[in-house]
Amino acid sequence: MTTKEMVFAALFAALIGVLGMIPPIPLGFIPVPITAQTLGVMLAGCFLGKKTGAISLILFIVLVALGLPLLSGGRGGLSVLVGPSAGYILSWPIAAFFIGFAIEKVWSSLKVWKVIVINFIFGVVLVSLIGAPIMALITHTSIWAGLVGATAFLPGDLIKAIIVAVIAIQLKAVSPIEQKLNN
Repeated sequence: MTTKEMVFAALFAALIGVLGMIPPIPLGFIPVPITAQTLGVMLAGCFLGKKTGAISLILFIVLVALGLPLLSGGRGGLSVLVGPSAGYILSWPIAAFFIGFAIEKVWSSLKVWKVIVINFIFGVVLVSLIGAPIMALITHTSIWAGLVGATAFLPGDLIKAIIVAVIAIQLKAVSPIEQKLNN
């Protein structure tokens, strides 16, 4: 890993922490709030690629585990990594990796609609398929109820996927993926 990749990973971990300063939107019927941080997860994969994107999220989770209040609502510490949000948070590096992997595969023909589809599949559906069952197990509810409850995130997450797609296309020329593929 180059120094530049380490800097990008650290910057994106910080960006996701800053997105955590936006107040969460509690839903009441599901113990996991709507946050802006998944926008950062999708952007990390789209901009940094699979390896650096995943590392940035691993770094973020390590900082949260150490107690830094980087999660939405000022949460941090090991307790959040065993609470209802644990599956969602722990799915973020996986999502960033798969988003980055797919983006790198279509990089030469990157279009907004392709980025939206990739973000929706890996940044929304994959995160929900990992997070909702773990939330259900932790809260002692059925996995089906967890998955149904997670559908409340879909409209907002689709909007985030669209926003990230537009940003990613605009930043394509300065992305580390572009520099890596041109070398």
